[in-house]
Amino acid sequence: MARPLSSDVLIAGGGIAGIVTALEALRAGKTVTVVDRDTPERFGGLARWAFGGMALIDTPLQKRLKIPDSPETALNDWVRFGELDPDDEWPMKWVRYYVENSKKEVYDWLLNEGLKFMPAVNWVERGHLADGNTVPRYHLVWGTSRELTQCMINALQRANTGNRLTLLHQHRITGLDHEAGKVSGAVAVNEITGEEIHLPASAVVLAMGGINGSHKECRANWPVDRPKPDTMLNGAHPFADGKLHHWAADNLGANITHAGEMWNYAAGFPHPYPHFKGHGLSTIPCKSALWLDHSGKRIGPEPLVTGFDTHWLCQQVAKQEKPWTWHLLNRRIAIKEFAISGAEHNARIRNKQFPLFVKELLLGNKHLITQMEHESPYFLVDDTLEGLADKMNRLTCSIDIDPATLKATADAFDANFHKGSQLNNDPQIRMIRHARQWGPDKLRTCKPAPLQKNGAGPFIAIHMQLTTRKSLGGLRTDLQSRVLDSTNQPIAGLYCVGEAAGFGGGGANGKRSLEGTFLPGCIMTARAAARSIVAGD
Repeated sequence: MARPLSSDVLIAGGGIAGIVTALEALRAGKTVTVVDRDTPERFGGLARWAFGGMALIDTPLQKRLKIPDSPETALNDWVRFGELDPDDEWPMKWVRYYVENSKKEVYDWLLNEGLKFMPAVNWVERGHLADGNTVPRYHLVWGTSRELTQCMINALQRANTGNRLTLLHQHRITGLDHEAGKVSGAVAVNEITGEEIHLPASAVVLAMGGINGSHKECRANWPVDRPKPDTMLNGAHPFADGKLHHWAADNLGANITHAGEMWNYAAGFPHPYPHFKGHGLSTIPCKSALWLDHSGKRIGPEPLVTGFDTHWLCQQVAKQEKPWTWHLLNRRIAIKEFAISGAEHNARIRNKQFPLFVKELLLGNKHLITQMEHESPYFLVDDTLEGLADKMNRLTCSIDIDPATLKATADAFDANFHKGSQLNNDPQIRMIRHARQWGPDKLRTCKPAPLQKNGAGPFIAIHMQLTTRKSLGGLRTDLQSRVLDSTNQPIAGLYCVGEAAGFGGGGANGKRSLEGTFLPGCIMTARAAARSIVAGD
């Protein structure tokens, strides 16, 4: 018989949403059990490895930079860009709650917890065919999301007076206990010993992440009207498999909504030291790189350029003849623009080394270029385009790249500059010039120049694949983060937070995120759940 371990609040998942829920519950005097499938050193989930960008609205930092933002402006941007249905009740309520409360619930709260933000606000997801963020909103935690995670874990430990917190690492919840329509706990299994543990609790909070760590689940929910590549990398985690979503739906009548909406990355490559099978790293694609298909031809007629519409980029990549694309650039571009998303490859920000960060910003991140050249077979370097074409073919075990085609692609782009910099008319160059009007982007984006400019080499080709990341859909929840049944009534005792809840309401982002809405969504849904539990709702 499973041994019992009771608490006031049982949380399924040790990511940032679960940790914040536990923290707020502990501070309110509750006893808390957190069940996490991963090892103790990976406590914090994906947030431990994330970059730490947050879309925050009408903050003091925006005001200092003279960025004219407001909840009304953000709401209009969000609904239009995400293509939300105004009649989709709970996602719309969560969007409004987010834009009206992100400053107080996230920005102010994190500052009070001792965190800081970098002094610049970045302008991402500006929109491709329609406006996205009409103003910069992307605030970056100083120290990356790893600092955020460690800060929350430290706070959790300080709040654990009287040993009211139990952490069960490498345990998996297999089902929820429920009586007369009320959830009353769960059963977990120790994945090392196989022992079952009964976990009675007054409230159960689902914080197990999304579904995109399971490619089977991801493919099963892929919208039929959107292209789907034959293969993808995994930028989520295999533990984000959707099993608890389905358990709650099948056994308690919970609703999984917008499961086909995803925030994937268009430009990833295999992690040189993978944390799990199929682990992909996502680049922050170089705006000045030429984005090519498998044969070395530039994808078009609309060029692929990051920073405008990630959803659109992913669809263009997914519909290519083969499940990979190429970035063609040179060392001049790479030193200034090449970056990998996340804490792991942004050491200066992660370790809060401001002078060295400024040095790299001004002189370029030569270390990362050298590191990838030595560590990744997908990062190819050669002094000539002919030599590069040979390496590209060797990597893919093909003869897809004709050296003459690759040269013609570069020549066609470089022809824009034959009449001087004032007379070129390439849409990618126009997009780059627009991006460079905002100071932070200008620091990280090269002034347009020929790819084959003297002294700008050697040439670089990066083999890219679509990489799964976040689920935008999830279990439908109300503004107290209570899980709702098919009649929109709360399932007593059951809450859902973070990505498992589609960052609020089962899909608050719609089809597109303004980017940076994920960590704040985790924090706000978690704090809402804790308030509701403490109030006895």
